[in-house]
Amino acid sequence: MDGAVQLFLHPLKCTIMGYGKWSNSTYNAYQKRYAGKSRDQLFTANHHRRIDPALDPFRLGKRESRDSDDHPNSLAIGLFLDVTGSMGMVPEDLVRNQLGALMDTMIKAGVDDPQIMFSAIGDQYSDRAPLQVGQFESSTELINEALKKLFLEGGGGGSGEESYQLAWHVAANHTSIDCFEKRGKKGFLFTVGDERSHHIAEGELLSRLYGYERTPANRSAAELLAKAQEQYHVFHIHINSTGYRNNKNVFGYWKELLGKRFIPLDDHTKLGELIANIVAVVSQAESTDTLTAGKKSWPYGEDEATIL
Repeated sequence: MDGAVQLFLHPLKCTIMGYGKWSNSTYNAYQKRYAGKSRDQLFTANHHRRIDPALDPFRLGKRESRDSDDHPNSLAIGLFLDVTGSMGMVPEDLVRNQLGALMDTMIKAGVDDPQIMFSAIGDQYSDRAPLQVGQFESSTELINEALKKLFLEGGGGGSGEESYQLAWHVAANHTSIDCFEKRGKKGFLFTVGDERSHHIAEGELLSRLYGYERTPANRSAAELLAKAQEQYHVFHIHINSTGYRNNKNVFGYWKELLGKRFIPLDDHTKLGELIANIVAVVSQAESTDTLTAGKKSWPYGEDEATIL
């Protein structure tokens, strides 16, 4: 981490999360409660039209993914969802319909102790909440609540770029994960959206977002990505059903940055399943649903070996 960046260990923002177990039957009960509720009823920050204070990155400290008796082999998985424009459909469908596919597919594939950090990105130049940072969670209740805390601002700057690079900054500078620090096993970091990333994170922006005492140097998106990749397998999933469907500029940008770890997804209702299978494959686990030791074809447009 850059020595110019000053961390503040805020007592409310350094909680070690990740306790409790996932239960599909409990999630099914949640789904019944969600039926008939509007988006604003599910995502309470929408009703108030402001970021949930628990997700505010100001004086963030560290988000921690730790081993525990419940999860002796914790695996950190960060999901940063674009919540600009019409992209609010993605977290809404995740919480209503897809958390079971996300968690059950990983667990069945041998990823026993996933810890999920739901976060959000917007536009650093125009949105009130360009960055929201959750906690790493494991239990059914806390995973559901963490996702529903997101503020689906629906903004964006209209430039064809959003602040995905802030997710890489968080991963590189504001997380501490046992899977890497104890076992040398990288976590997973996914950004999900439909545009390119802004090319820079200005020092003044970082100071304003995080409350650093001293203004750090500007950081390019490429620098932040490389730093995040030291501890995380980094992917970008392109929601390929918006105005940027099959956009050559967007595809070219991400392919240059991430190669085969840029993955277009035509159907956003399959996002949870896709993420789970990526984690399973890269972790050299097998999914009983879609992947076998006999090497079935990878169902997302590329051979599974290309994402390793």
